[in-house]
Amino acid sequence: MTPRSPTNAAIADRLEEVAALLAEQGANPFRVRAYSRGAETVRALPQEAAALFARGGLEALTALPGIGEGLARSIRELLVHGRLAQLDRLRGEADPVALLRTVPGVGPALAERIHETLHCHTLEELEVAAHDGRLAALPGLGPRRVASIRDTLAQRLARVRVPAGTRPAARAAADRAAAGEPPVAELLEIDAEYRRRADTLPKIAPRRFNPRHEAWLPVLHATRGPRHYTALYSNTALAHKAGRTHDWVVLYVDGGRGERTYTVVTAPGGPLKGRRIVRGREGEIKP
Repeated sequence: MTPRSPTNAAIADRLEEVAALLAEQGANPFRVRAYSRGAETVRALPQEAAALFARGGLEALTALPGIGEGLARSIRELLVHGRLAQLDRLRGEADPVALLRTVPGVGPALAERIHETLHCHTLEELEVAAHDGRLAALPGLGPRRVASIRDTLAQRLARVRVPAGTRPAARAAADRAAAGEPPVAELLEIDAEYRRRADTLPKIAPRRFNPRHEAWLPVLHATRGPRHYTALYSNTALAHKAGRTHDWVVLYVDGGRGERTYTVVTAPGGPLKGRRIVRGREGEIKP
């Protein structure tokens, strides 16, 4: 924890802004109220949340009245990183490449390659890639550099992920379900709803690749069981270069065990050509 950790008032302000933007964008009212109540709880704390977190970690935050694991993770993110990725996304200010560049050893060119090649949108996803061998497979990255990035992420995220390894598709699907990951059918259902409703959804003005500051990017908030979804067209350099900004859809999913990101695209070739697929989970879709 650094001396510049945000105050309770600053954290509460950010949570209230999340609640307001979620409400404007048509999110589930229960989720909106959860962020509003979380802001009230943090603002009324008799001690700084930074001190509470320093002593008891995430468990100390989840023990607060009305603070579930999802809100606790948001507070932790503000305390550790000084920013909240979800808020950046809701504002249209999300810049995953800039986030990746905050890791020592990851310069501008490498950050762009990691984002476009490995589809990493968050530090958590970069950590997984650093453990499962995908990061080391990028040209120009030696073992020492990968180890340094992995150690830095372990310190910043306060844990080390254990790589899942390679499994047959059926076993992998079962493992994902046990870990709380959504089934592919549900991801494709959200993707279809987003593209079907895109013209009528609230739109935000993304900061990247938008010199006129136009509000062109539709945003969908949806709920399936315990999972909260945010869907957005991909606003990346590669999507713009390939002319796929209205084809590739990025799904952010929070099911209580941490946020996960999936990208849904139209398969360009192979047995699934022309069909919608989830990158990295093609094996779970029958030809």
